[in-house]
Amino acid sequence: MLSTNEAAKKLGIAASTLSRYIILGKIPTPKVVQAGLSTVHAWTEEEIEMVRKLLPKLKNGRKTRYKKKQSAKARKAQPGAAVPHKTRKPKKK
Repeated sequence: MLSTNEAAKKLGIAASTLSRYIILGKIPTPKVVQAGLSTVHAWTEEEIEMVRKLLPKLKNGRKTRYKKKQSAKARKAQPGAAVPHKTRKPKKK
């Protein structure tokens, strides 16, 4: 049994990211163990390998380069709209 911190290290992601994925329901919740007053997730090797296979399929809110290009085309300025111009710095003599 491994803690969330140890599981995150094995997966190569931050522990906060792994915890966020659990809270959002993007990955299944591992076994929960009471350790005194705190609650700890106990990870098995099989659960870690299952999450390792799920990680590339998760949508993490970032846009890929291709999607950025597509969204830039969709956000074209309206015809006749005012366009801000760049200001030039005065040349030094």
